[in-house]
Amino acid sequence: MRTAVYALAALAAASGVTAFMPQTNFAGRAPSLRARASTRSAVSVGPRMVGTVKPDVMPYKTANPASWAAGDVMRPRWLTSWDDSKSALKERFGYSDGDLAKYDNLSKEDQMEALYMMHLSRQFETACNQAYMQGNIRGFMHLDNGQESIPALVYDSIKKGDKKYSYYREHTHALASGVQPGPIMAELFGKIDGTCKGAGGSMHIFDKETNFQGGWALVAEQLPYAAGAARSILLDRLRDAEAFKDDDRLSVVFIGEGGSQNGRMAEVLNAAAKETLPLLIIVIDNGRAINTFTGDVAANQDVYLQGQHYGVPGIKVDGCDLDGVLKAGRAVTDYVRTKGPAILQVHTFRFNGHSPADPEHERGRKQEKKWAREAADPIAIYEAELLERGTVTQAELDEVKARANKECKDAVKFASDSSPPPANLAKELEFPDKPNTDYNLKTAPQDADAINARTLEPEALATCNAHMETLRDKARAGQLTIGDAINLAVLEEMIRDPTTTIHAEDLQAGSSYDIPKLTQQTFGKLRAADEIIDEGHFLGKALGEGMNGYRPIVEMMNTNFAIYGMAEISSLGNTYATTGGKFDMPVTIVGAGGTAPAQSLGAEHSQPFHAYIMGIPGLKICSAASPEAAYGLTKSMIRDNGPGMLFCPVKMMKDVKGSPELGKCMPLNKAALLNKASDASVKSGKAVTVLTYLHGVREAQTAMLELQAEGMDIDLIELRSLKPLDKDTIRESLTRTNKLAILDESTYSGGIGATISAMVSEEMFDLLDAPVKRLCMDDAPVPYSLAMEAAVVKRASDLVTGVADLVFRRF
Repeated sequence: MRTAVYALAALAAASGVTAFMPQTNFAGRAPSLRARASTRSAVSVGPRMVGTVKPDVMPYKTANPASWAAGDVMRPRWLTSWDDSKSALKERFGYSDGDLAKYDNLSKEDQMEALYMMHLSRQFETACNQAYMQGNIRGFMHLDNGQESIPALVYDSIKKGDKKYSYYREHTHALASGVQPGPIMAELFGKIDGTCKGAGGSMHIFDKETNFQGGWALVAEQLPYAAGAARSILLDRLRDAEAFKDDDRLSVVFIGEGGSQNGRMAEVLNAAAKETLPLLIIVIDNGRAINTFTGDVAANQDVYLQGQHYGVPGIKVDGCDLDGVLKAGRAVTDYVRTKGPAILQVHTFRFNGHSPADPEHERGRKQEKKWAREAADPIAIYEAELLERGTVTQAELDEVKARANKECKDAVKFASDSSPPPANLAKELEFPDKPNTDYNLKTAPQDADAINARTLEPEALATCNAHMETLRDKARAGQLTIGDAINLAVLEEMIRDPTTTIHAEDLQAGSSYDIPKLTQQTFGKLRAADEIIDEGHFLGKALGEGMNGYRPIVEMMNTNFAIYGMAEISSLGNTYATTGGKFDMPVTIVGAGGTAPAQSLGAEHSQPFHAYIMGIPGLKICSAASPEAAYGLTKSMIRDNGPGMLFCPVKMMKDVKGSPELGKCMPLNKAALLNKASDASVKSGKAVTVLTYLHGVREAQTAMLELQAEGMDIDLIELRSLKPLDKDTIRESLTRTNKLAILDESTYSGGIGATISAMVSEEMFDLLDAPVKRLCMDDAPVPYSLAMEAAVVKRASDLVTGVADLVFRRF
C-alpha cells in the first residue's frame, strides 16, 4: 500500500506558521444579492484569509482489487459536515457565526429544485450516451454522471447574469445555467437548432442569453478567459457606475483537479488577487485523468489551498452531501459577489469513463466505478436522506424524476427533428467582418464623450491630447516612427471607443517601442493593464473581455513571446465560428518581430511566428513595414469584430519614419504596390514581381536600386495582409511581369512563401514563364554569429541574384 500526502500546507501547519494572511488593500463591493425565499442577504465579513490551514492527509489504495480489505476502496469519500465547512469559512473567509447562521437551513422548495437538477443532469447524460451509441452524436463526448451535486450548486447559487466558463465536460453546467435541453442536445447531434448551429458540438456549448460562455476543449484554457470576463464586470462598473451600482455579478469557471495543476491556475490566482476580481473557481475533483490516478502525477490534490500564496481563500466539500454543497456554495458565492475571488473544491466520483471513445483498461477503473455507483451516488444518498428525515414522500421523489425524464425525451425529439446546417455556413462563419470591410465607415459609440467625461481625469486627458498632437505634428512632417504611429492609433481608438482596453508587459513605461505609452496614465489600471510576464494568461484575459463587450488590444513586446499564448490565439481564431456566430472576438494583437539580416538576436527572438499562426482559422494576419501602414492597419484591426495580429519589423520600429494619413483606416485585405516596374523593363522581359513584407521591404528597396542600375526592375509589393491574401494584386502584377520572386521572412518548410508559391502555381500558373523563386530563411535555427546567420537569413544581395536568375533564365 502506498500513501499520498495531498496538503501543501502540512509543513506550515506543523510549524505553527500562519498560512493565510489578511490582504491589507482589500475593498468590498456593493452588497446587492438576489432575493431568495430563504432571505439570503449580503454578508459582512472580515479579512479574506486568516488563521492556519491544517493539512489534509488521505490514503489511496493499490490498483489490485484483490488486495483491498473488505469494504475498502481506492478513493474514499471526503466525509465533511456543514459544521466542518463553517469552521473553514470562519477561519479562511472571515465569516462570523452570525454571518453563517443564514445558511443553516434549506427550504424544501430549494432542496427539491436541486434534486430535480441532479435528475435532469443524470438523465440527460444517459440520453446522450444512448444517442452516441446509436451514432447520433459523434466525435468526443464527456459525460458527468456521478457529479450531479455541481450542477445542483450552479442551479441554486449562480445567476443568469453571471459569466460561466466550463471545460469539455459541460453539458450539465449548461443545463444548470438555464440553457434549454433541446438546443443542447441538438448541438450534440450537429443540428442547425443547436446552441451553436451545430458548429461547436459536445465540447463547445455556448449560449449568449444565459451568459454560458463555453465549453473549452484545451485543458485549463478557460481559466484566464473567466478572469477576463470578471474584468469585464469591473469594466462595466467603471464605465457606468450609476447603472451598475447594485451589480453583484460574478464570473465562475469550472476545472478538474488535474487541470488545476496547470500553470494558468497560478497566473489567474495572481491576476484575481491583484485586481480583486469577482471570480469563483469551482474545482471538480474526481481523482482521475482518463485512467491515471491524479495522485500519481500531482504532489498535491488539495487545490483549494493553492490560493493561500495570493490571499485567495478556498474550501473543499463532499460532493455526495448535497445539503453541505449547497450551503457552502451559497456562502462562497456570496463571498465572491461582495469580496473577491475564491476556490470551491468539490470531491466527487465520476461513474463514466473519460469518453465513450476512450478505453478503460487501467488501474481498477471498472471496479472503482462499480463501488462508486453503489456507495457514492449523490442522488441515491440524498433521496435516502430526504425520506429518512420525512422531508418528502416517495411519490414526490418519483414526480421529480418523471419531470426530468420528460424533459430529456423532449430534448432528444427536438434534436432528432432539427435539420442539419447548410454546408456553406462553415465559410460564412470564418470572419465576423468581411475581409473587404471599410472601417472608416464604422461609427464611434454615441455615448463615448459622456463616458470619457465621467471616467477620465481631465488633467490626464489633456496630457494625452497634447502628446497625440505632438505625434500628429511629426506625422505631418514625415517624422513619425512605426512605434509612435501605433501608439497614436491606439490612443485615438481608446478615446473614440471607451470599450477599448489594452494589456502589455512594462505598459506603464511604454514597453519597448512606446506602443502603449500614456495608456495607463490616461485610462487607468483597469482599461490599461500592466501585466505579469506571461503572455498566454493576458491573451486569455483579453479573450474573456472580447466575449463580453470590450475591444482589447494586446501588445507583445516581441511577437515571438506570443508562443506562450498559442492555445489562446488558436481559440481567438476559432471562437466566432465555434459559437455559431454568437460571440464576436474583437481582439487585436500587435508587436514587433520578424528576422532582420544581422539583427544578432539568436534563434528564440528570430522565429517566424507569423508563419506559425497562418494555419489558425478565423484570424486576420497583417504586417506593416512603414508608419503609414502601421497606423492605418492598427486602427482597422481595433475596429474589426474579429481577432487579428499585426506584425511590425523589430529592427525598423524606431528608425523608419513617415507620414500616415491621419484619421484614416486601411483595409485588412490589401497588399500595397510600392514600386511599379517601368514599361520598358516589362517590354524587354526584365521585370519581376517581388512579394515581401517586414524587413524584406527595406531589403527589397535596397536591391531595387542595384537592379535598376543593371537595366532590370521590379513590381515591389508589400504583403500588408498575409491572411487573407490579396490575390488580385498579385495576379495583376504577374499579368505584366510573368515572373515571381518571394523574399520571405519565414522558413523553407511551412513558411509564408511556401503558401503563396503553392497558391500561385495552382491558380496563376498560366501567367508564369519561369518557376517561382523563393528566397526564404533556411530551416536551421537563426544563429547569433553574423558569419553563420548570413547563410540562413536572406537579404538584398540574395534578391538581386534571384531576380537576375529569373530574368536571365538561370534555373
